[in-house]
Amino acid sequence: MPRVLLIEDDAAVRDGVSLALRRRGHEVTAAASGEDGLDLLPAFRPDIVLLDLMLPGKDGFEVCRRIRADRQLPIIMLTARGDDLDVVLGLEAGADDYIVKPARGEVLEARIRAVLRRTALPADGTAGPAEPGPAPVETYGELAVDRAGLVVTKGGADLPLAPSEMKLLLFLSATPGQVFSRQQLLEHVWEHSYHGDARLVDACVMRLRNKIEDTPRSPRYVQTVRGFGYRFGPL
Repeated sequence: MPRVLLIEDDAAVRDGVSLALRRRGHEVTAAASGEDGLDLLPAFRPDIVLLDLMLPGKDGFEVCRRIRADRQLPIIMLTARGDDLDVVLGLEAGADDYIVKPARGEVLEARIRAVLRRTALPADGTAGPAEPGPAPVETYGELAVDRAGLVVTKGGADLPLAPSEMKLLLFLSATPGQVFSRQQLLEHVWEHSYHGDARLVDACVMRLRNKIEDTPRSPRYVQTVRGFGYRFGPL
């Protein structure tokens, strides 16, 4: 079962989430502050981090950025509110998903599994079986996508893409020119079958553009089709 690092300063929430996940077979280590959570990372080596936004000292945004600086570890933000700026800032800091507290154990489990499945899906970005044999490296100008090795480079330099950024790029580039709505991307990339939060998509697109585009405000690769969604270029 996936190992979970929980960083949450509210003792009641921390104990409740830890108990719910342990009952489902997870190994859980909990920290009450961002500093303690960062200190636990090297030894515990979690598969995923559940990270509260409002922490004493280093808040969740800073902790998320620190983790993203040298680890492409899946991160789910925990927030007390789902309709404010904190969610957007958390996603922009590098979170892969978010959960509004309080969350039932089965919801936590489903979100954890969904986020982790995104890192293990076939390299073509689809939910079907991978084709046998080595896949060629696809090149788009200076951008190169190795689907088999899950490596993306630009000008020969590796790009450190977070799991959700990698999955989004693989999915869009599998069918260049095809336009996908935000809801379609939520279903395929985030595995949210319900009417999900489009901010997940927009924040991930922004982070991906900042890494792969020469000019993120005038993107060449991940293009916006106003009123419809996104597509992969160049066309």
